[in-house]
Amino acid sequence: MRRWLAGLGILAGWLLLGAGASVAGASPPAQATLVATVTGTPAGPQIIVPEQVNVRSGPNSYLYEVIGVLISGQTAPAIGRSPGGAWIQIVYPGVPGNVGWVYAPNVRLADQGTGLLPIVEPPPTATPRVTPTIDPTLAAQFNLGPGEPTRLPTYTPAPPVVLPTLEPEGSQAGRLSIPPILAIAGLLAVGGFGVLISVLRGR
Repeated sequence: MRRWLAGLGILAGWLLLGAGASVAGASPPAQATLVATVTGTPAGPQIIVPEQVNVRSGPNSYLYEVIGVLISGQTAPAIGRSPGGAWIQIVYPGVPGNVGWVYAPNVRLADQGTGLLPIVEPPPTATPRVTPTIDPTLAAQFNLGPGEPTRLPTYTPAPPVVLPTLEPEGSQAGRLSIPPILAIAGLLAVGGFGVLISVLRGR
């Protein structure tokens, strides 16, 4: 009886030891491993946009078109500057070449000044598709060319003015002057004489 109990105890001990060894040798259950994604600031200078600013295809407000905007608080990597330093070239994905230009006084360059950025030559400007020309017919209507010289009128002097001259009173003293009343009386006498002759002949 004792031997049977002892054998049973030994068997139970072996079973317990085997179970412990199998538990100890088993690998722990697999767990999901989370990999933290680190979003750090890209290396190199960055621009900070205080207020909304236009992004252009080149460093000039008149020669290059607007290709996008940056709103307040955005940042972008700065990769160069214009020869005068007034414009900064930035990385701007989604446009040809993935670069754009911003006006330097409208942004703030973090950690360093624009003088440390390399100088980048401006891209070529776009050539207009249509060259404006002047219609020669329209130009002729408005007489845009030099006009023919106009001859000025010649001056013709006026003829001299002849002033009437009055004879002095002393020059008429030697002439015979008959009073008008005597001439009238003479004509009346001649007329009366003729009437008298015609009456006498009628008798």
